[in-house]
Amino acid sequence: MDRLQAMKTFVTVVETGGFTAAARKLDISLSVVSRVVNELETHLGVRLLTRTTRLVRMTDTGAAYFESCRRLLGEIDEAELAATGAHAAPRGQLAVTASVLFGAAYVMPIVTEYLNRYPGVDATCLFLDRIVNLVDEGIDVGIRIGTLPDSSLQAVRVGQVRRVVCAAPSYLARHGAPQTPHDLAGHATILPNGANNTAEWRFNRDGTPVVTRLQPRLTTTTNDSAIAAAVSGFGVVRLLSYQVARQLRDGSLRIVLADMEPPPLPINVIHREGRHATRKVRAFLDLAIETLRADTTLNPPAS
Repeated sequence: MDRLQAMKTFVTVVETGGFTAAARKLDISLSVVSRVVNELETHLGVRLLTRTTRLVRMTDTGAAYFESCRRLLGEIDEAELAATGAHAAPRGQLAVTASVLFGAAYVMPIVTEYLNRYPGVDATCLFLDRIVNLVDEGIDVGIRIGTLPDSSLQAVRVGQVRRVVCAAPSYLARHGAPQTPHDLAGHATILPNGANNTAEWRFNRDGTPVVTRLQPRLTTTTNDSAIAAAVSGFGVVRLLSYQVARQLRDGSLRIVLADMEPPPLPINVIHREGRHATRKVRAFLDLAIETLRADTTLNPPAS
């Protein structure tokens, strides 16, 4: 058994999500992919993958082995690039994830600049308002908002965002601005029904948490539509500061209850390769970290 080829085959199965997709990418038959993975498992004496008719998943042992294989294969690629004189030119496929609005506003400009700098790299962006498992979904780099759980992922803090309550000046002129969280009961509230939004808004009054239960007049599935409703003067909405940065700058929305906001949420660039990051990942990390830290919306200057 060619162990290097077996590692490449196993990694490709995981990254593409199945044996058929791996066979297509490697341009070999499905039976060869299956045989190679079976031989690898027999050689190691462990089960790396669990297979059903519809799904292929890594075992815990398989996940650890996948990370080791991925790192080793990356180091081999780096060595080959150095030997062929292409040491300074990242190449390959890069996968990046972020939430929908943050991805469009902040990450996509970084990705396109990166691709313009490094024509040997192709990129896939997965912008979703849910937590993406970097290992299971074959993602190289993620930008995540909020406190991170303990994990083996590497994280670099690049900024922070606030949870702000805001409304259009026309709405505030008609109904007045709420002075306390409890005043929200007398206002039309808009609830974006996403992963980070519930019918309870949490505040902080002189260090004491305050929870306000809402009866929203309008519930919607996207942040974009909630912003549009608020800008139209319909009611009060709570979103992350970056999501309404443009509207706050142009005056179409105004913040209320600013002195009772909960602590800001951190923004982290996360990846799984540590100091062994491949050249394509390291180049993207350097660009993303520098760009996001320089953004005054995410890192406002000290007053």
